[in-house]
Amino acid sequence: MPLARQDPFDWIDEEARRRELGGLVRFLRPREADDGPLDLAGNDYLGLTRHPAVTAAAGAAAARWGAGATGSRLVTGTTALHAELERELARFCGFEAALVLSSGYAANLAALTALGGARGGLIVSDAANHASIVDGCRLACAETAVTPHADPEAVRKTLAAHPGRRALVVTDSVFSVDGDAAPLAGLAAACRGAGAALLVDDAHGLGVLGDGGRGAPHAAGLAGAPDVVATVTLSKSLGSQGGAVLGPARVIAHLVNTARTFIFDTGLAPAAVGAALAALGILRGEPGRAARVREVAATLHADLTAAGLRVSRPDAAVVSVRAPSPDAAVRWAADCRAAGLLVGCFRPPSVPDGVSRLRLTARADLTDRQVRTAVRTVLAAAPPTA
Repeated sequence: MPLARQDPFDWIDEEARRRELGGLVRFLRPREADDGPLDLAGNDYLGLTRHPAVTAAAGAAAARWGAGATGSRLVTGTTALHAELERELARFCGFEAALVLSSGYAANLAALTALGGARGGLIVSDAANHASIVDGCRLACAETAVTPHADPEAVRKTLAAHPGRRALVVTDSVFSVDGDAAPLAGLAAACRGAGAALLVDDAHGLGVLGDGGRGAPHAAGLAGAPDVVATVTLSKSLGSQGGAVLGPARVIAHLVNTARTFIFDTGLAPAAVGAALAALGILRGEPGRAARVREVAATLHADLTAAGLRVSRPDAAVVSVRAPSPDAAVRWAADCRAAGLLVGCFRPPSVPDGVSRLRLTARADLTDRQVRTAVRTVLAAAPPTA
């Protein structure tokens, strides 16, 4: 007698019930193309994603090179436009060479698996690092040691406990949840004392920190160092899509030959490459945009703190406002949306410390009036115990 067939995905229903009971269900909310609500949820830090020069460059690149890259970078997916963007990114950020990938996520996976993937090697990762770093560590063959957040001394002790091993220390430059900056100088010193390399994910630093927005490694005097590698995204300050790894030329050549998320992935679409190039040109010509982002973030922090909310001190563009519970955070964000303001809503398991938050992202193109409106809206929607 054959056994009754079971639905192989019954377990998904149980997982869905658990998420619903915990108030952790996520939803996709398609947005319209018009202006819509005031957006302090996205990552368009410099306000360039709709800049006429950026959108025109995207269209021109698509018209000339096609809608897609047509293949992986090592086959047909590298255009002259890709090579130009790599040269300009490296030059602007102060590194010897660059390699463009299809996303910042792919860039982190590429760097970690290619540079930290030796059996017997060691990766030292900050406890608050982004999910793409966590996944890269999981995919690498090396042992991973997780150290307390932003603690160079803990990194130094961890490296000292593993003498003689090939080691890579990895950190966000600006942490995406609370918006605090990593102590890069202290981390670099810890690495150099042990002969380890330093990998910095500068997704939230490029365009915001450093001279004219050249990024956190540049600000810390680490750009171009032979023992430092950085990853960046093209989807935040540069208003486009994609990612890149920056570092010594020999490191980039190694990634071309060994990084699976580069070798086996289709190249970044020409439109995104053209848009990022144009945005980089605007940033170079208008360095005040970086300062304006920091000014807006400081104003949001000061005004919300003065009103009694628990707000993280922003080191870049991210302003984090603590909520009393996951449900309260969801309602708070929904009430802001209903009042015409988009804010991010972070809650477990997305936040490593288990604290739910609203996340506001500053933009260079926000007017003072819009900033005041955002503050009033957040305060009006705040739960009583916030």
